[in-house]
Amino acid sequence: MPPPGVPAEELLIARFRGHARRLFWSALVLIAVFGATAYLYDNLPAPFENWMLLSAAALVVLLLVVIPFVVWYSRTVTITTRRVIVHQGVGARSRREMSHARGYTIGVRRGVLQRLWGVGTITLSNGVDAPLRLVNIPNVTLVHETLADQIEVSQILAHRDAQSGTELGFPD
Repeated sequence: MPPPGVPAEELLIARFRGHARRLFWSALVLIAVFGATAYLYDNLPAPFENWMLLSAAALVVLLLVVIPFVVWYSRTVTITTRRVIVHQGVGARSRREMSHARGYTIGVRRGVLQRLWGVGTITLSNGVDAPLRLVNIPNVTLVHETLADQIEVSQILAHRDAQSGTELGFPD
């Protein structure tokens, strides 16, 4: 712990993405497209050409495999000792933050399928800003406990710094 009055260094606790279960159908499509393309290559009826087959396969892979992967990969959640940061977006990036020191409520929701996969949705609300939803978080109970611990530590440090400031003669 830093001495009273000295700001604590911001350390990275965790950085993660939503659970990759959303890519299950993309993986199935990729396997099916490669299998069908390998089977049909040089076996097409007369008016069709191999380049048409390859073009159609490339289009399906782009739309149903690459784009969902890029969207999934572009969303990250970072938890530090000071705040929670959510980045999302491919071209235009957006960023939302919520400070531990301000405090917030943590809501956890786990549906039947989410419990099967070991994931959940965490909602962080400080009562002022719009709630921050973290969807399909892997190891949701561990993330929930980590966030609760960080709120407690941040508020203890803020209280300690406020108390040491009044002892040194600083006004409230």
